[in-house]
Amino acid sequence: MTMPDLEQALDALAGRVSSLREARTAYPADLAPTLDAALAELDTAAELLAEAREALQKAPKRAGGKKDGAQRELKLLRQVFRAFPVPVIVLDSGGVVRRINPETSQMLGSPDGYLVGRSFPLLVDVSRRAAFRSHLTAVLQTGQPAAFETRLAHQGRTHTVQLALTRMTMPGEPQQMVAAVALPTEVQLPEPGAGRPEQSDGALLLAAAKRQDLLVKMANLLLEEETLLRPVALPRATRLLAAEWADWVIADMVRGGVPRRSVVVAPKNHPLGDLVRQVESADPAGSQAVMEVLERGSGVVQEMLDDDSLLGFCADGPLLTAMGAGSMLCVPIGSGDGVLTLVRAHDRRPFTLADLAVMQEVGLQLGLAVRAQTSFQNRSRAADALSASVAPRTLPNVPGYEAAAVYHPGASVGAEFYDVFPVSCGWGFALGGAVGKGEEAASVSAMVRGGLRVLGVWESDPDLVIRKVNEALVAQGAGMFVMAVAGFVKGREIRLSSAGHHPAALLQADGGVRFAAGGGVPLGLAPEAETSVEGLTVAVGETLVLYSDGLISSRNELGEPYGEERLADVLGRCAGQSPSTVVKALEADRNAFSGGQVWDEIVILALRGV
Repeated sequence: MTMPDLEQALDALAGRVSSLREARTAYPADLAPTLDAALAELDTAAELLAEAREALQKAPKRAGGKKDGAQRELKLLRQVFRAFPVPVIVLDSGGVVRRINPETSQMLGSPDGYLVGRSFPLLVDVSRRAAFRSHLTAVLQTGQPAAFETRLAHQGRTHTVQLALTRMTMPGEPQQMVAAVALPTEVQLPEPGAGRPEQSDGALLLAAAKRQDLLVKMANLLLEEETLLRPVALPRATRLLAAEWADWVIADMVRGGVPRRSVVVAPKNHPLGDLVRQVESADPAGSQAVMEVLERGSGVVQEMLDDDSLLGFCADGPLLTAMGAGSMLCVPIGSGDGVLTLVRAHDRRPFTLADLAVMQEVGLQLGLAVRAQTSFQNRSRAADALSASVAPRTLPNVPGYEAAAVYHPGASVGAEFYDVFPVSCGWGFALGGAVGKGEEAASVSAMVRGGLRVLGVWESDPDLVIRKVNEALVAQGAGMFVMAVAGFVKGREIRLSSAGHHPAALLQADGGVRFAAGGGVPLGLAPEAETSVEGLTVAVGETLVLYSDGLISSRNELGEPYGEERLADVLGRCAGQSPSTVVKALEADRNAFSGGQVWDEIVILALRGV
């Protein structure tokens, strides 16, 4: 076949292919005749390729040498190849794209030369990849052409094509090649705006704005108060990414030096079935991509996956194959805290280096949030433990008395304590707090509370117990002082010892209120304690009320303190009521007075004679 004949045949083929496309558009419901004609033209295209190859092989060679002849042959073959009116891809024996003509680039929506050097099976539908490789091997080994239907997906475009494979020998190539002719029978175009961001400046700006919007959304999500209070940072962040950026999102966190699978978010239309459970149960330590990111401390992006084993294996084979992956992106979470993996299906736009950059920032934010959450929760647990160490969960039954208490924490970890405990002569009670806030003050209060409990087992006088606790506090050198009051019950008699505390209030049966002496010097100021000691008789129907500074120091919107006078008025209206009613009445009145604001801890302890 001469060159003019070949050019004329190619022009005629181009015209017939154009007519077939128009027929497919005009009669979309009746594709069978069009498909039969298209397959006939596909055979014609394959024959033309074979004839062109034979013509090149038979072309006379110049006496000047083989090199010039090979170059002329290659030049002629390239001209024919570029002019071919149907998509043609030249593959090597491993399925790697070596040449691609403009019709193929236009069909797949990729720039010229973009797919050269890529593995062609990555464009083939996952379910047909194994069949494609088998056909490719058979064509190379037998020399017999093969044709079959499959799906190609790239840049958000999906094509159902009739694929014809023909073995060929190219001048200057040591190995045999395969020409793949792809005739589309059905095309699904990408959604608007789903093309490559590099196509135009406008699309590039839109993609950059989308990435910036993601960073803002992620920052707002991770800074929410609930994200610190509860372990929701990872689930919320991965759901956000799955909704806008990927089909699959996986978070693997390092615990005890080993990566553990923590979160898996599947495509929203994917059933919660066996595949999701296999991804969840897969060991991230067996993932080459995850371990590489942890080792290097930087992210990786696989724009087109050429190794389906990068994420490990499941019962059905490589995880990425089972997930229908087309591209993958992995970034570190924080500084070695874990790895965030995003996977997109092969029919979606692949991840790019720009996506990698924004996801690295997301991983950094997520790592900071997880660390802050862990630190906050550790401190919260410590605060809860300290609170439990200064306030009993329940009050024991004291013979001859009924007890009730209320405790409200302030704006920070406080230092108030109260307790009812057994002593050598029966029962004792105490209330007080270190002057200060935070964990150190709470630990000092816990030490005082524990000291009162322990020493009360051996001593029958609360004042002696208070003095020994003072000696221990001074010896410890805590640098804090504690206001406290302790009382031991003996029948109807109660002996009180006060160290700088507010006076206890005795509510009498007729509604009268009498305050004890109170006073003394707070514990921890001097080796020798200066206390105020007093004995009270609590008759049946009378209630002894102890309270913290936070109660009477509460202020209203005018800055006025709650005070002991208002306390007495409220108590007077509670005559004959149970201790629980008394403490609730005081609590409600204080809340109304201060508009519900609580700055310092509020503790109220009431014992009523029964």
